[in-house]
Amino acid sequence: MMRTFQILRNIACVCLGLIFFTSGMAKLYAEHAFPGIIGPVWLEDELAKYGLGLFARFVATGQVLVGFLLLTLRFSTLGAVMLVPMVLNILVVTIALQWQGTPWVLAFFLASNLFVLAVDYPKLLPLIGYRSDTPPTAVLLSWQGNLLWFSGMALVLASIRVSYFNVELGWLGCFLGLCMAWAGKFVDRRVDQHNRK
Repeated sequence: MMRTFQILRNIACVCLGLIFFTSGMAKLYAEHAFPGIIGPVWLEDELAKYGLGLFARFVATGQVLVGFLLLTLRFSTLGAVMLVPMVLNILVVTIALQWQGTPWVLAFFLASNLFVLAVDYPKLLPLIGYRSDTPPTAVLLSWQGNLLWFSGMALVLASIRVSYFNVELGWLGCFLGLCMAWAGKFVDRRVDQHNRK
């Protein structure tokens, strides 16, 4: 049963990660030339009228980082914790602006995110002063895997700036960065196998 919850949790993480990662990248890429699943990509232009252009860029960057954490699954619990205030913030804005339908979509994202956190409760209880009866599953992360993951994240962020000179090269950098981040898991396994010999 717990294995099923873990699989569903990972699916929810990848889906939420993909949604928020692509949304943030579409807002930040040159001429919004990145395929985003949700919008609006013109958020910065709209909020700039009220002197909040920097805030819109901050939100978009946060979406990229949180989405990357969830999508790559390496630090997905951290990404799920960070996503709660982001979704609540966006939810309040959409309610205040009376956007039809959007609050319901965001409520679904919030419910999915809370499911991820519920499955991860053994990791989270010590943060609020409780001891968990269920020990969290030990995941051995190697420094080599972490280095590859952080390098991938840096490449993804650099691809945003590259897109202003060459969009196709930016896409390639983003793709390679995601591949590097995912490859960190395989590096961890190889290091773990080597250490057991």
